[in-house]
Amino acid sequence: MLQLPKTCYIGLALSALATPAAASEMFASDSPWMLGDWGGTRSELLEKGYDFTLGYTGEMGSNLHGGYDHDRTARYSDQFTFGSHLDLDKILGWQDAEFQLTITERHGDNISNDRINDPRVGGFTSAQEVWGRGETWRLTQMWIKQKYFDGALDVKFGRFGEGEDFNSFPCDFQNLAFCGSQVGNWVGGIWYNWPVSQWALRVRYNLSDELYTQVGVFEQNPSNLESGNGFKLSGSGTQGAVMPIELVWTPRIQGLKGEYRAGYYYSNAKAQDVLKDSNGQPAAVSGAAYRSSSSKHGMWLGAQQQVTSLASDQSRGLSLFANATVHDKKTNAIDNYVQAGLVYKGPFDARAKDDIGFAVARVHVNPAYRKNARLANQAAGLYDYDNPGVLPVQDTEYSAELYYGIHLADWLTVRPNLQYIRHPGGVSQVDGALVGGLKIQSSF
Repeated sequence: MLQLPKTCYIGLALSALATPAAASEMFASDSPWMLGDWGGTRSELLEKGYDFTLGYTGEMGSNLHGGYDHDRTARYSDQFTFGSHLDLDKILGWQDAEFQLTITERHGDNISNDRINDPRVGGFTSAQEVWGRGETWRLTQMWIKQKYFDGALDVKFGRFGEGEDFNSFPCDFQNLAFCGSQVGNWVGGIWYNWPVSQWALRVRYNLSDELYTQVGVFEQNPSNLESGNGFKLSGSGTQGAVMPIELVWTPRIQGLKGEYRAGYYYSNAKAQDVLKDSNGQPAAVSGAAYRSSSSKHGMWLGAQQQVTSLASDQSRGLSLFANATVHDKKTNAIDNYVQAGLVYKGPFDARAKDDIGFAVARVHVNPAYRKNARLANQAAGLYDYDNPGVLPVQDTEYSAELYYGIHLADWLTVRPNLQYIRHPGGVSQVDGALVGGLKIQSSF
């Protein structure tokens, strides 16, 4: 029998408290906050421009079948988010200006690390997306935003991650392949998603009510990833900059919302070749250092579109989505990624705020990266996958997830899910894994 960490039961305890009450009271199901409106103080502060948030995300994963290690267990990871958003127009009379400050804390364990993936090479996706970037406190957001020319020009400066504005995607699924900015998942060495931040500038221009373009410059500083640098503000260790550009179209097709994104990123920092040395020979054979490239680049496409709705409630209905990324084959382990899925909101009249989601993804390894692993094994005289010294050859990983989101209160959603990962980490010798998950999202 599985022994689950005590924190796994937080969602059950919170749901028991979600009893009907006035929206201003604690645990009221129709309140956006578990702790209520603080006797009306919270609404008064919001009206004056002060918005304070405390969020919690918890995720449990259990290897029900298959994977690298068949010894079944369960793991839990979570994140606390402390945020404040200030409307500087209301507070200081600074027209069309906002300020955001967010601090996060992560801790826990991930079932993917040693049960699903071969630890010798690790994996590409994660069955618990909230795990990652260290068990530590971080300054995740500290930015100021100013609009000009009646909102046509939008400038944002401070500390934040690329995925906050570029290649953005919701995070209701628990598997990382369906959660958040996907570019950051496949070039994580240069593109830092939440909760890591860096100095950045983003400029957006609204071409029309439905179309805008934006460009950014983000500090590329690997030292920001270190656990001890969660609040680092200096630029020491900076290697260059990541510069994304994106075109975003947000139409209403027959009254239904859509969002379409196309973008490109370029890094001017040096990047290591995945196969060759400075003489153009395989480095795994020559023994020389891998050559460096003067840049790294890639592109992405993303689409989300609601396709059905109820006449009485347009928030209910079926939405489809798809994402794809392509990356530099000289310097990146992953050369392309594709994903598609659907979400149906309000599946039943009695459960109008519940949602159902299903998605599939394919992560493909760069052939040059794969060739490098084969040559490294040949150079070492290792051919048996079961030999601890072998570097497993990675090819293609497939992931799928099905979830049902139970809207217990406006401040609490619990999403039990099933995930299937075929060839975890792209290693064909690893058995396909079935993972049982539970995602808790709450706002205090």
